[in-house]
Amino acid sequence: MQLRPISRTDGYLPIEDHGLIGDGATCALVGRDGAIPWLCLPDFDSRPLLAGLLDAERGGGFHVTPVGLQASAQRYLEDTGVLVTELEGPDGRLELTDCMTLRSGSDLAEQVPPGRGELLRMATVVSGTVEVTVRLAPMDGVLVRRELGVWRLLWPAHPEMDLSLWCSHELAMSRDGALTTRVRLREGERLTCTLHWSGQTHTWSRTDPQRLVDQTAAAWRNWIGCISYDGPQRALVRRSALTLKLLDHASTGAIMAAATSSLPEEIGGVRNWDYRYTWVRDAAFTTYALRRIGMHAEADSFLAWTLRNVERDERTSIVYTLDGRRPGLEWEDLALSGYRGSGPVRWGNRAARQVQHDVYGELLDVAYQWVRSGGEVDQPLWGALCELTEQAIANWRTPDNGIWEIRDAGRPFTYSVALCHVAVDRARRIADQCGLPHPRERWQQEADAIRRTLLEQAWDPERETFTEQLTPEGQGDRGGLDGSLLTLPLRRVIAADDPRMVATTEAVRRRLDAGDGLLYRYLHDQSPDGLPGGEGAFVLCSFWLVDNLAGQGRLEEAHDLYDSLCGRANEVGLLAEEIDPSTGAFLGNFPQAFSHVGVITSGWNLGRAAEVARTRKERA
Repeated sequence: MQLRPISRTDGYLPIEDHGLIGDGATCALVGRDGAIPWLCLPDFDSRPLLAGLLDAERGGGFHVTPVGLQASAQRYLEDTGVLVTELEGPDGRLELTDCMTLRSGSDLAEQVPPGRGELLRMATVVSGTVEVTVRLAPMDGVLVRRELGVWRLLWPAHPEMDLSLWCSHELAMSRDGALTTRVRLREGERLTCTLHWSGQTHTWSRTDPQRLVDQTAAAWRNWIGCISYDGPQRALVRRSALTLKLLDHASTGAIMAAATSSLPEEIGGVRNWDYRYTWVRDAAFTTYALRRIGMHAEADSFLAWTLRNVERDERTSIVYTLDGRRPGLEWEDLALSGYRGSGPVRWGNRAARQVQHDVYGELLDVAYQWVRSGGEVDQPLWGALCELTEQAIANWRTPDNGIWEIRDAGRPFTYSVALCHVAVDRARRIADQCGLPHPRERWQQEADAIRRTLLEQAWDPERETFTEQLTPEGQGDRGGLDGSLLTLPLRRVIAADDPRMVATTEAVRRRLDAGDGLLYRYLHDQSPDGLPGGEGAFVLCSFWLVDNLAGQGRLEEAHDLYDSLCGRANEVGLLAEEIDPSTGAFLGNFPQAFSHVGVITSGWNLGRAAEVARTRKERA
């Protein structure tokens, strides 16, 4: 590994200087400085025990690091969720291995019982002598007491949780309530810490830490045997699959949008959102990607989870918690200052109460994928899907908040109307394939009318491009461009090589260009969203551009762009939601599932397009 000096700004590591570990119930971020500044317990979307990522002074952290740290680097054990950080001190080098432990076996969903987990930190001196500092400082309000040789943490947010810390070396409580120690270790010597949590009092065995690491690595390698992919950027695609699995709530099948809350889309800005939930539109994109590379079990679980929510929810939401409920009210946490002072820190997400008409198409597309994979549609589910179809027909002309969840007056967004067409189209296909009763002729007429209106009213003949919203001729500004226009071929609304789509691709590429292949999702001066400030380039939009170029047969351009985007992943293969075009720094929540879906889908599409081109050439 290439070690690099540690660099902080305003007391914070760059977002990209972190790796991710997890166990299918929750996850943690591990910094390149040996600190864990983010850990929510017992689930992904629970309150954080450690939130130094959002407030370096008051948020808390779990440090295992050399005194006088000079440089470091990170890597994963190959094909695993086990993270290794090399840390260089003045007189030696320390290898820190972090994981949430699993036992051997291929079914990760059965590795850790609900509500129980173990975070293992194993530090070994690989050369010289290293003075190691250990410091666990949870968020304010957590009380610490010593009991039977173990430090127990009493957390008012979860009074039922048995939470304890064990260390191979003696810990002491500092004046500020943190648990600390400092020890000097020579080459070959080891320090181990384990943080345990469970819903009941539990005595954990002191299993050999190396054995636990080996078992955890074996469990991950058994799982990744399902992956089938030999296309471009194979190593990064496999890492993206592992990242999606690390964001997968094993007991329900839901996949989180991101691991974090409130990482800013602009340093010092207010676009800070809680992404520890599952968006319905993510399910459609994600399950498509998972199936392409052999993750059928995860795709089926995600589809089933989504469809269960459809049946249960009287008014379909666009976003759900991991257990299928709507997120609570969005609120601002005044106790935390935000990453690099970028407040407010938010919990919950108000988007759950927005009107977004694309949800109809997202859900019907999920159902269609379910049927194509062999899933059955019973009468209750078909009744719910028919109701969604009728809602799409009734509402597609009505303005909404759109895919980007603007906090401003609604508009008749092109993407939303397109997905209403998808809803009716997929409903017809499901009915035909399953022999289900439906108003065939009326649905066909409605689907044709929606598509026809979209192609007429979203097309700007002067600019020769589709635009972000529908506008009847002569009735006002057609609006700006937005990156979601690039999804029209992906949702089979219009072919990628249709001249109108080719022209739109070039217009989007030119107008939303952020430099070096990056795209903004929209420009705020042309597409107001009700919020001040700006944001970075949206990573997934650039992968959508790759897909359009591939669909137009421009394979060399598509490959060059794809390789450039993949080269922006951090040293352990992770991507955030956005990238600062001026510096390349990560912005927004991290790691972002959508960005890794882009890595997988675009890689698969490029591989398929290359194969089709080869076949045509051979036949010619």
